[in-house]
Amino acid sequence: MKQLGLIGYPLSHSFSKKYFSDKFINEKIGGYHYELFPLESIQKLTDLLKDKPDLVGLNVTIPYKEEVIPFLDEVSESAKSIGAVNTIVIEDGKLKGYNTDAYGFEISLKQLLKPHHQHALILGTGGAAKAVQYVLEQLNIEYKYVSRTPTEDQFTYTELDEIIVKKHKVIINTTPLGMSPNIHQCPTIPYIFLTSEHLLYDLVYNPIESLFLKSGKTKSATIKNGLEMLHLQAEKAWSIWSN
Repeated sequence: MKQLGLIGYPLSHSFSKKYFSDKFINEKIGGYHYELFPLESIQKLTDLLKDKPDLVGLNVTIPYKEEVIPFLDEVSESAKSIGAVNTIVIEDGKLKGYNTDAYGFEISLKQLLKPHHQHALILGTGGAAKAVQYVLEQLNIEYKYVSRTPTEDQFTYTELDEIIVKKHKVIINTTPLGMSPNIHQCPTIPYIFLTSEHLLYDLVYNPIESLFLKSGKTKSATIKNGLEMLHLQAEKAWSIWSN
């Protein structure tokens, strides 16, 4: 039995195990099993690989998409450019990293873009944000990061004002703020300045409509959650594993 799985911490709200288990049943794919492997430290990956010799592939989620890279023998060109890995192939004891988040995000975003979507704000600076940045660069959309940490090349949340928000008509939340069970949380941006020309994209998919998206909806903004992106990146990961 070939073993696949997900590493990250914590993994209590992961969709991956059910998604792949259902896929194997519905598509009559035999010989594979998918499991969750919550690792309190990325250093424990070495022990996991020793304990699970049947592992042929892993997904990687928060907080290890960047931290896992030093453990890999090879990284795809796109994942190297992004600086984050969310899919690993294990073959002959060698680990190769890929990024399928960018693929999922691009496909799900492009269908919503309009000519006035020329500037974007990326909320958060983690591994998922790097995949978003990569896609925006491919689409020639100018972007600025928003973080709690002040630096020269990004905004802080307290700096966001009417001028900034009205210029940046695409706003992407890459933080876990608002994810179940903390559904009453959301990024602290000035929602009052949103308009019907804005596009709010939340990588959070549980709940289906986060407080971030609900707040955009009240201003008639276009909203999109991360569920389609999640499905697309999962299918891309499967195509890599099963190639």
